[in-house]
Amino acid sequence: MATQETAVVDPLTQTKLTRVSRQPGMYDRFSTAMKSFRVLKDLTPEQVDSFMKSYVIYDLDWANEKQMIEVLGPDYQKKVGACLSDYYAVLNHLCAIGELEKMYVPPILDASVSVLANQILYEGLVAEELQLPPNAHVLDIGCGRGRVAAHMTEMTDAKVTGLNIDTDQLASAVAYNKLMGYSNDFIHQDMNELPLPFANEQFDGFYQVQAFSLCKDLPKLCGEVYRVLKPGSRVSLLDWASLEAYNPDDPHHQELMRAVKPIIGAVGTPTPESMVAALEGAGFRMIRHYVGGINGLQAPFLERLKSYFYTARWAMQGLTTVGLLPMHFRTLFNRMTQDSDAFIEADKSRLITTCYHWVAEKPLRNAGGLKSASPLSSEDSVKFDSSASSDNEYVHADTPASSQDSLAPMSSAKA
Repeated sequence: MATQETAVVDPLTQTKLTRVSRQPGMYDRFSTAMKSFRVLKDLTPEQVDSFMKSYVIYDLDWANEKQMIEVLGPDYQKKVGACLSDYYAVLNHLCAIGELEKMYVPPILDASVSVLANQILYEGLVAEELQLPPNAHVLDIGCGRGRVAAHMTEMTDAKVTGLNIDTDQLASAVAYNKLMGYSNDFIHQDMNELPLPFANEQFDGFYQVQAFSLCKDLPKLCGEVYRVLKPGSRVSLLDWASLEAYNPDDPHHQELMRAVKPIIGAVGTPTPESMVAALEGAGFRMIRHYVGGINGLQAPFLERLKSYFYTARWAMQGLTTVGLLPMHFRTLFNRMTQDSDAFIEADKSRLITTCYHWVAEKPLRNAGGLKSASPLSSEDSVKFDSSASSDNEYVHADTPASSQDSLAPMSSAKA
């Protein structure tokens, strides 16, 4: 494992935190890639067919129930869940061959380093802003292969309980965390099957990374997260959203959206405001929300990943042609790389983003009712606009000047 040391000033506590995060070395990455390669090689025709058919859900949207019923039937929620299991059981191995084992493209916090290194940086930011107490218990919905959970434990010593709909990923999460010596729990659960299987006020913090794009009812799920968190706990969310520039009546924008949703795995189409409304409606107090990353764009990473997977696709086509690999490798890589140009265009045009970031808290109780656990309230929360020039970067007035180096590159705001 390689290590990366980062010193950061927390914007609210003004405490300088130093962490050392282990990154997978070349041998670790090669070993992971080979394991996933073998799984993909041994896929049955039925598994490949189920994966390809699962894409039907990305032509739909939770908001259009009539269409959901017409295409999937009255039990459409369960059908979506089954499709997601078929989709991620294959996709997680396709992603593990490259830099996307954690299956998310992070905000660009340091353009000079890799996608994986930026994931490490982003997860460090999450660990800091959650402000966890000692011996904390944290909830992770959409935990994937458990790598983010393991990193959270490494940085904070917290115990993480992760939920995921795909048993294949959960098996990987259990094995990896056991190997790392962590006692994190992983539960097979569809986030859309509510209530969540936890007691009231059980957790000290919550985070999710690009998972709520699959949520059917954001207000209800946020209400459940509120219920299971202790007063004073924080939530950190990174997800996709359609932005103000997106025009649902523009045919080109519509086509880009249809192309992008299968790539990012989105059934819903939230906006920054709809997520804020869901959080505040559940009782949370917003701290801040903004488009993450340098200038709010992910296109540089998307172009880098496109180059890698296009090269991999070219190699797979050659190997399948000469019979060294089964033909389904060509099918899988063709589908995975399809419409990547649309994703890049939509990001550059600021129609959508997959790195919108929300931070909120569950207020503390006192004799007079509820009060904020931090100096910020929903009235004070900041919405950053990353479409502005990077020369006009702002942080909240309560943020110490020394923290600007760690926060300002993540967003810029209109004056």
